[in-house]
Formats: sequence, C-alpha cells, structure tokens
Amino acid sequence: MSIASLTDPITPEGGKTRFENLDHWMQGRTLYGGASALIAYTAATRAFPNLPPLRAGQVAFVAPTGPEVELKREIVRQGRNVAQVRSELWCEGKCTLSAFWLFGTEREPNALHAAAEVGDWPGPPEEAEVAMKGKGPAFIQNNFEIRRAQEARGPGAPVVRRWARLADREGLDPVSELILLGDVLPPGAMRAMKRQGPISSINWSFNLLDTSPTTRDGWWLSENASQHADGGYSSERLRLWNADGRQVLDGMQSVAIFG
Repeated sequence: MSIASLTDPITPEGGKTRFENLDHWMQGRTLYGGASALIAYTAATRAFPNLPPLRAGQVAFVAPTGPEVELKREIVRQGRNVAQVRSELWCEGKCTLSAFWLFGTEREPNALHAAAEVGDWPGPPEEAEVAMKGKGPAFIQNNFEIRRAQEARGPGAPVVRRWARLADREGLDPVSELILLGDVLPPGAMRAMKRQGPISSINWSFNLLDTSPTTRDGWWLSENASQHADGGYSSERLRLWNADGRQVLDGMQSVAIFG
C-alpha cells in the first residue's frame, strides 16, 4: 500500500526510522514535498495524540529527504486553546525538513466572513479531460489522478489549475489527505518561464479553512498562481477547493526557478 509506506513506520516515540518502498514517492533525489510534510505531520500527531484540530502549518523544505530519517518533534507551547508543535526530519545528521504546526480548539465566532466563491468555475471533475497521463514526475504517475480545470495551455498567465485526487486514500484522515495533496502541482510561474528548467519548492505555509474537509469521490480543485517571479524565485499562492467549489485551504509558497 502506497500510503502505508509513508505512515506505518512512524511510532509515538519518533527517533530513527526507516521507510521502505518509497521509490514511487520520490521526486528526483528527494521525497515529494507533500509526502515528507505528511510524515512530519503524522510524527507530531502520533507523539501528541490529544491535540486540538489542525489550523495551520509552516513547512520548510531544507534539503533532500531519503528513506532513513530521524523524527524529532516537540510541543513548543500549549495554552488553553492553542498548541504549537514543531516536527523535523533529519537525514545523516542534518535537518532536511522543519515544520511548525498550529492546533486550535473551536470557539464561538466573533467574526464571520466566508471565503469567496471560486472564479471561472471549470465544471465538475467527472467531466474534465484527463491531464498528465504518462507525463510528469513518477510520484504523480504512481499516486495521483490529474484532470484539466482551465482552458489555458502552454505559456501565458502564470496560473496552473487542475483537478487532483489520490489513487489510494485508504487509512487517511481528510487533513492528512490535504497535506499529502496540497503541493502536487507545479508552480504557476512555470507558464512564465522563458525556457524549461528545474524547479524546487523551498517552503509551504497554509491555513485550513475547514478542520474537517469533505469532497466528492476524493476530488479537489488545486490552483498555484505566481504573485511575483524574478531573480530565480517565485512567490506562489496555493488554494484548494472541494468538488462543490468550497475553499478548504489557503496557502503561500516560495519556489526556486532554475535554468
């Protein structure tokens, strides 16, 4: 099972851990960002099982992560309503991923403002054209189903929008599913690149708008949009909606643009 290969080895004790059969989750010489973020999140929640619901995360992709890691996690602060937890992945004595998770209990709302409806609704995923079949990194071919959610093709406005779902969701809670899937698309800046070249996620920060997100048949509408690209970097806004157009995640990412 592909999901089990990411989560089963993680124990509440943490420490040195070896993950087997990760070839289908690799992106070049490192673990796909969503997969390494899921490992860090699972390490935190298994170490501290009584945390409130996750509200936000900040993930720094520091260096390539391989199958042999040391899992470190600690509660930085736990108040009456909010707990802040740090978890890290270390490989060969060096930190390769550092994550900061914010968990918070629900309170009586003193402000109400719904996220804006998705613009340029692409229609339901069931009617969308299959995309990236036989193309893209191996981790996408092995673990995700991608469908088109915009008319634009090739160079143009720096926005990439696709329907995406995991081929195997068995055993995943909805929040873990979003963490695993949230970093799946290439940056919007890809459409503004003058020539093809490598790209690499440096960090990912997100807020969950729904602590118990749901959708239809596993489909999520994912969008990466470059807000500014220059000097070899792109500032990206990442958003996820469910199959009915309700936004569930709002995020930002810094991406290195090589070539």
